[in-house]
Amino acid sequence: MKVLIMGLGLHGGGLQSALFMLKRGAEVTVTDLRDENILRTAIEQLEAYCSESGNKPIRYVLGSHEIEDFKNVDIVIKNPGVRPDSPYLQAAKRIETDISLFLSESPARLFAVSGTKGKSGTVSALHWILKKNRKSGRAFLGGNITVSPLTFLDELRPEDDVALELSSFQLGDIKNRKTKENCALLNPAASILTSIMSDHLDRYASMEEYIDDKKNIYRGQDEKGVTIAGDDNWGKSFRSETKARPLVYSNFSLTPGLSGGWIESGKGFARLHNWEGVSDNVVELVPQHLPVPGEHQKINSLAAALAAYSIGISAENICNALASYPGIEHRLELFHEAGGVRFYNDSAATVPQACAACIEALCPLAPVVLVTGGTDKNLDFHPLANAAAKAKALILLAGTGSEKLAKLLTEEGFSFNGPYDDLNKAVSCAFEKAASGDIVALSPGCASFGMFLNEFDRGRKWKEACLQYSRG
Repeated sequence: MKVLIMGLGLHGGGLQSALFMLKRGAEVTVTDLRDENILRTAIEQLEAYCSESGNKPIRYVLGSHEIEDFKNVDIVIKNPGVRPDSPYLQAAKRIETDISLFLSESPARLFAVSGTKGKSGTVSALHWILKKNRKSGRAFLGGNITVSPLTFLDELRPEDDVALELSSFQLGDIKNRKTKENCALLNPAASILTSIMSDHLDRYASMEEYIDDKKNIYRGQDEKGVTIAGDDNWGKSFRSETKARPLVYSNFSLTPGLSGGWIESGKGFARLHNWEGVSDNVVELVPQHLPVPGEHQKINSLAAALAAYSIGISAENICNALASYPGIEHRLELFHEAGGVRFYNDSAATVPQACAACIEALCPLAPVVLVTGGTDKNLDFHPLANAAAKAKALILLAGTGSEKLAKLLTEEGFSFNGPYDDLNKAVSCAFEKAASGDIVALSPGCASFGMFLNEFDRGRKWKEACLQYSRG
């Protein structure tokens, strides 16, 4: 079997797809528009595997794509970042992704999470709850959170659980896909849709087109599953369309008769009406104090808790698990403290509303020196500009998004430093602006293209620069 990996990428999906097919005896070609220097780490891992296993060497086509490569293979495994209308894909006989390969073979119970922001925090909180409440089997975490589920596919057993984060691109790639038995390829026990905001409008023609890909998370569900969504208009449409049992999560008390959860007095509560095997009583699912700050983290934890509660995990056990949930890298991550200043990495805040949420979470704790900005995705920066007024100081990174933000800030009379096209200069400025008792936070509200490979590279380099500057 001949396989072409289109986009080795930087998040592990292409690497794991190549390893997956090599282990199954395939003849593998890798093609990527990036060069060998950028992809060096992944290439070295593939070369090491081929050397140790005795596999036939991989053929690499880097810096370009060749149409004949797409015509002359049995399967093309695409990176989710590749647009489905790519002329190269039109030449392929069969197209797969690491997600479709995983879903075709996984024997485990699946939980799926998507949305615009809050996906990673929600899916990680759900995985934490599942891991802390095992009667048998194990809990695994993967997907868009930069862990390809192919890394653990061969370990899975029917008694295991998998919490999978899925982006709109990944969901679009599996639209209308079926199993060999003609069932929906994606049919999770519970699907969760987190906050919906404008995003990726540099790729989608409209918000409706973007949302249509999101809907694939529940389109394959039946009445045995659960669909969990918010109480806004998007959430209402998701819950009205799904064939699964709908649950709502909200910042406000629910309308009588509505099943779901809500936040009240800093805690998360739930009530499921006429739910088989579950009492109609109000139960506490989310404790008042979580290790990760911010009301958005509390609502994300509530969505995760509802998924766990719907499959029979007790409210007490869910609450106890969330009380020790430590959060994840790049999302309001407290990574350093020096001279009385706390340093946060919120690099995964890639839309303006996510940066605004960071400001709302941190400003009650201490004065905030905010490092923000980057590349625009054709988004509205008013939410970020409005929230930025609460920050003690603003430092901008270079990029098209920062240009839009700077214009808004200037119009409102807010001062800022930058934009800086050198991260070290931004870090130096942040240290100068911060005093003991302050918080310094990177929360870009933008894409990372230009200065960084991706938002995770941005977050890691931010942490490295802060630590290095702190050491002098």
